[in-house]
Amino acid sequence: MNTAETEAPYEPGTSTYDPAAADEFFSERPLLVAGRVFKLAFLTGAFNTGLLFDWLVLGKLLGDEEYSALRRAEPQRAKDALALCEKLGPTFIKLGQALSIRTDLVPEAYALELRALQDAVPPFSSEKAREVLRKELGVNELSEVFATLSNEPVASASIGQVYRGTLKSGEDVAVKVQRPGILAEIALDLHVLRLLTPIQTVLQNLANGVKTDREDIDTALLLVDEWGRGFVAETDYRLEAKNTAAFEAAMRSRGLDAVCAPTVVEEYVRDKVLLTEWVEGTRLDRDASPDVPRLCGVAINAYLTMLLDTGVLHCDPHPGNLLRTTDGKLCILDWGMTLAVPDDLQYALLEFIAHINTENYDAIPQDFINLGFSPEGVSAQKLKDSGITEGLSFTFRQLSAGGGPSKIQERVKAEFQERYGSDLSDDELRLAARAEMMERMEDQLAKEGVDVKGVTNIMEEMSRRNRELFALPPYVLYVARAFSTLEGIGLGIDENYAIVQECYPYLSRRLFTDRSPRAKKALRAMLGLAEEAEVDAMVGPASTTLDVVQASAAASVAASSSTSTSTSGGGGGGAISPGKLLEMSDGFASYTAATSDADRDGAGQAAASEAFLDLFLDPEGSTLQDILIDETARLGDAATRSALRAALVDSPAARAAAAALRAPRDILDGAGVAGALLPGAVKRALVDRPAGLPDLVERLVSPDEEDERVLKTARELRDALGPRIAAGINGGGDDDAPDDDESSGGGSDGGLRGALSGQIADGAAGVPNLPNLSIPDAESRRAVAERLPGAAALGRRIGAGLLRRAAYRADMAGRGGMLNEETRRVLVETNAALADALEPGTATTVTAEGGEQ
Repeated sequence: MNTAETEAPYEPGTSTYDPAAADEFFSERPLLVAGRVFKLAFLTGAFNTGLLFDWLVLGKLLGDEEYSALRRAEPQRAKDALALCEKLGPTFIKLGQALSIRTDLVPEAYALELRALQDAVPPFSSEKAREVLRKELGVNELSEVFATLSNEPVASASIGQVYRGTLKSGEDVAVKVQRPGILAEIALDLHVLRLLTPIQTVLQNLANGVKTDREDIDTALLLVDEWGRGFVAETDYRLEAKNTAAFEAAMRSRGLDAVCAPTVVEEYVRDKVLLTEWVEGTRLDRDASPDVPRLCGVAINAYLTMLLDTGVLHCDPHPGNLLRTTDGKLCILDWGMTLAVPDDLQYALLEFIAHINTENYDAIPQDFINLGFSPEGVSAQKLKDSGITEGLSFTFRQLSAGGGPSKIQERVKAEFQERYGSDLSDDELRLAARAEMMERMEDQLAKEGVDVKGVTNIMEEMSRRNRELFALPPYVLYVARAFSTLEGIGLGIDENYAIVQECYPYLSRRLFTDRSPRAKKALRAMLGLAEEAEVDAMVGPASTTLDVVQASAAASVAASSSTSTSTSGGGGGGAISPGKLLEMSDGFASYTAATSDADRDGAGQAAASEAFLDLFLDPEGSTLQDILIDETARLGDAATRSALRAALVDSPAARAAAAALRAPRDILDGAGVAGALLPGAVKRALVDRPAGLPDLVERLVSPDEEDERVLKTARELRDALGPRIAAGINGGGDDDAPDDDESSGGGSDGGLRGALSGQIADGAAGVPNLPNLSIPDAESRRAVAERLPGAAALGRRIGAGLLRRAAYRADMAGRGGMLNEETRRVLVETNAALADALEPGTATTVTAEGGEQ
């Protein structure tokens, strides 16, 4: 290989790829470019001629609109494409790997065949590899560094290959060596691809009967450039070492002990050589261990953590890079290609996943804008009018049902048969669906004021409009690749695997623990709670509970007067969904149990119990704790009002007292002229006011519609939690455990519930039930005891919440004319002051329903 073939227009790295620099560099080397173009044309000539013949002669010229000959030839053409990628070199191997998940760009037969490139890439000679090693490590003999080194590579990839060795220190290592001249080869191929891409785009659009716009070419070039950035970044082995170490540290700091990356041997990191510890394990998709399904969940959680938390996404998750280690962990290899995910994008993705999970498809158009799926200037309403909501609803309904493409195809066919007729053939069903799609397109264009009769090609017009509405951000390519690979592994284990459902544990954990306003808003939506009516604009940053309560009451009055459908006098009032709360609690437990350890001997479940206790009893609070305290305050208020009504209004004694108080007024009203002889002031003081007292009491203590919803929710939650609580926190969890106070936790004072209640008693009367919390042994119960100080803080927060709720009710009663101003003021100020004393220094926003945020 001569010097001209090893020089490159840019250095390795994530931001060094520069098409302009490549244009200038290769303009001075026209023979090099021409030689590569000629070689590509020679190697691909037969393949391209065959495609052209199938499409043009057997299809277009013979009038075969279905291009059946082209479709029949796809399996063999796909095999030919695989062989071509291997002949064309590393760049096209990487390109084939990227296309193997892009069934939107290549037929499925091609995508399936190209996936073999992820496993069997031809190696370069070991003699050259040893030359690179000696040069990079600065030694004359490799025996100066290695006690042993395999003669042949144990794995070969497009950028480099791996040998197994043992250092002089005795440590087993994986030795990764970069292909000589790989950066120069990639740079030349990317330059040629950019030259050929406009031609390819025009020909492809011509074949599809679509006019080519400049935007089409620019989009295709952006795709090439995005691939180019990733390919060039993979040649930077120092960056790969940094990424590997950063991932390992990030997983440890987040408690994801079931996932790891190889430890980097920092002493031997070079530009073209990378040494890591040797990891014993088998590919996840080929391992027959019973814990592989759990590790698939670990992989999903790890990738969601990268995408939505650490902000650095591993972009090469093919099956060969996912190992099950001998100690039951998931090891992720090959950190050469990563993608940075900004914070704003992370929260936009989090909201998008939450809306998909709750089937809130009306929020999706705005999510698309937040995610960068639409060009600047496109409004959410315009996206909604395009029909995207219906399409997404159908798509995610199918994805949620699981089973991958084959099961989705079966369900779609069944729906088509139900819609168009069960006696139709596959071709007839396809034509019927196409006709309906064309009709919908025409209707959509007509709604937008387009003269449909004047449009010669409806498909072309809709394609043009979709290009105006939608754009594909580069990061989507890598996210799609990651999740497509993980779904493939999951489907290999379970034919009904649903990757959308597998995202749920991470979502639960993230929303339970993330205290940002956007995450809290998403959690409230997930739990069936409406958005909170904020009063921040009505109070200052140093406001007291009194300020906030009064502002909340004012907001509630304004809200109730502005809508006739409000049932609670505020901007929300939706009751928490017990089913969703339990589902998310199970998801949280599943996430922790799966990712905390290898889950041997129940270690994962024990970790899940401890994590939930940490979350619920954290003295600093948590998002879930905030919401449950809010709901506890509402429940306490509603239960108290219900009990007071039963005692002061509905009981026989209360009815008798009310009748006695009303009797003098009834007598005087029936006495006619005789009743009018009593002076007015005396009548008001001795007759009317006592007679009106029962009505006033009833108005003050009667539960409103919000209270009824809260009580109904509490009953549903009690019914759902009963069996769990009996087997968990109240009963000790283990049927075989000794029946004593220490082991069973069953005593009224000696049990865990009694201990917790004792700590919380200074702020509230009871303990909210902990969903799906199992405490099977003494060790776990000792862990609870260690967290009892957090229970005291929780009790104070609950007590403060109840007092704020009482202050809110008093303020609302005064505004409704049920209390005089002085009584209202005393009650509000007293309860607010007690709340501030019980929970000092807390910046609290109270919702328009009187709960806290």
